[in-house]
Amino acid sequence: MKHRDLLGPMARAPAAGMSPWQAVAACGPRSALAKKALPLILALLAAAGRAEVRLSEVFGEHLVLQRDRPLRVWGQATPGQTLTVELGPRTGQARVSADGRWQVQLAALPAGGPHRLVVKGDQTVTLNDVLIGDVWLLGGQSNMEMSLADSDTGAQESGSPQNPQLRHLRVPLRASVKPEAEIAPAPWVVAEPGKVRAFSAIGYHFAKRMQAVQGVPIGLLNVSWNGSMLETWVSRDAALRNLDLAPAVRALPADNAAFGAAQLRRLEPRLSAWQPGLPLQGVDASGWSAAGDIDHNWPTLQAPGYWEDQGLPDVDGIVWMRKRIELSTAQAAGSAQLHLAQVDDCDETWVNGQKVGGQCGFEQLRRYALPAGLLRAGANWIAVRVTDTGGGGGIHGSADELRLETAAGTVSLAGGWRARIESVAAAAGPVANDAPTLAHNGLVAPLHGLSVRGVLWYQGETNALGGRAAAYAEGFKQLIQGWRGQFADPKLPFFFVQLASWRPLAENQPDGNGWAELRASQAAALALPHTGMATAIDVGDAVDIHPRDKRTLGDRLAALALRELGLRAAPATGPRLAGHQARSGEFELRFDTTVGGLRTARSGEPARGFYVAGADRRWVPAQARIDGDRIVLSSPAVAAPVAARYAWVGNASEANVVGGDGLPLPPLRTDDWPLASAGRRYGR
Repeated sequence: MKHRDLLGPMARAPAAGMSPWQAVAACGPRSALAKKALPLILALLAAAGRAEVRLSEVFGEHLVLQRDRPLRVWGQATPGQTLTVELGPRTGQARVSADGRWQVQLAALPAGGPHRLVVKGDQTVTLNDVLIGDVWLLGGQSNMEMSLADSDTGAQESGSPQNPQLRHLRVPLRASVKPEAEIAPAPWVVAEPGKVRAFSAIGYHFAKRMQAVQGVPIGLLNVSWNGSMLETWVSRDAALRNLDLAPAVRALPADNAAFGAAQLRRLEPRLSAWQPGLPLQGVDASGWSAAGDIDHNWPTLQAPGYWEDQGLPDVDGIVWMRKRIELSTAQAAGSAQLHLAQVDDCDETWVNGQKVGGQCGFEQLRRYALPAGLLRAGANWIAVRVTDTGGGGGIHGSADELRLETAAGTVSLAGGWRARIESVAAAAGPVANDAPTLAHNGLVAPLHGLSVRGVLWYQGETNALGGRAAAYAEGFKQLIQGWRGQFADPKLPFFFVQLASWRPLAENQPDGNGWAELRASQAAALALPHTGMATAIDVGDAVDIHPRDKRTLGDRLAALALRELGLRAAPATGPRLAGHQARSGEFELRFDTTVGGLRTARSGEPARGFYVAGADRRWVPAQARIDGDRIVLSSPAVAAPVAARYAWVGNASEANVVGGDGLPLPPLRTDDWPLASAGRRYGR
């Protein structure tokens, strides 16, 4: 799985035309540069008699602020001023402190607008088109991040009329070793035809359904990060109280710049061991595209495959991959086509010393035409210079797409390739999965003081793939409680999507399945009040971890929110297990919240997806009989069943029991037998 969580340098040189305050923010308010620059800027401004007033970056034209809650507004200015802050009919004053920071709290406002937000001091700052409504924080990884344009209804929705009272702020991705005071600059975007393409698809559909019922403005504050793990979203304070996470957090360097240098120092001994006898520094790669056996002492990488899984973890930079192939006279005759599957992120490719192509894009298939006369009977050499800018690196994808098509047939290029490191890129700072807390520090911590109506969350794939499914149960609950603490709302609604179905049906097994175990850990968070789970086993994709149906999930999250807000009479959870018992060779499951009784998704089809086990703990498929709010299971292979499971597989798309309202029965188990991932935790 490709984790697109390395998006380039996090510390940037200030852009031309930036104000001094923006320059500090661009470098990261907690960075060493910012700390050194701030006193100097204050002194220069004072000496020049120049005054400046600015709002925090989360405030911008077209923003939405939370209704019916005290309104906190903050920012920076030259010290010593007294500022007047006006928002519609509300007014307050703030004195700028010696460190240049100020804040004011205004009385709550009902839904409405547009208002103007005006800050008056030695300078006046005005923001227009400010709405008061409900603000929802969107968190998680790629399935929450997926844009409306990439979803199955994207083309239709993007071109349709929009409600301008829906707004979206995509917070720029930034990880940090310390909690930041500011997000990176980004605009609030009003929903308009075309512009909604970039909105979170789930967030968009959720907001549309909520607005249809509530009729109030909605702001979507999107902090999701593709490929991110749960632990990176935990607050620093919470992580320091966690025995598994605390050592990694305490080991973080003082600032982001130091992180990159320290990471490179840690990598060098490992890389030297991976390519023994080959230097890492001062290498001359000018001849590495040559047609000849220059790579006899190079180590080997398997392709397709990411090099992070083959002894080169955390390596970003340039790695050469070379392969020698033998061709017959017939194969070498005429033109040919080289297929290199996919390359993460960029490639430059040579055949027999002649450059034949190159491009960037980790998802792009590489196909390069080879002219007649380039190939030879006998030995031929393919050289690929791979540049990885972050995340996984190497030649990846399907083995069938890694081939040479000749006039006399196809030659597979899958298997071993000689490889050598040309250079390693020192990160300018951390990225999300480098350590716990980093995404929270850069994206969520700066929102401290902002009021939100609730949180929508879709995350867990990375933790399941990392083998930490069981540990997710406690970690997820700690995250929810920590975020409620940050936003000073112990009843903050927190609604999440359970993992969708994924992987081929042939790989399903009802035990030792990390995907199923992660789903159970997600469901464990329902023990906390004011939480809700949208089941997604019926909207998955066997071959794509990113199912494109996001409307169904947005609607289900909205149903949970409306129920929480008292605007929906019926439960929105789907059926829930209320009890179970074994009797007379059968196993009975009892349910509540069935909204009229249980049924199958399609009338007349048998109930599928159930397993039973006896005292030997061997799971076998079970026959299921629906009887109102009960399901009775049996199997001729299990004379005395003692436990049952439902949809306890990676791809649960064949599980087909729903309630009277059509909402699916979530995966379940009645046993408490040890999970395969038990004991696997962060750092061990």
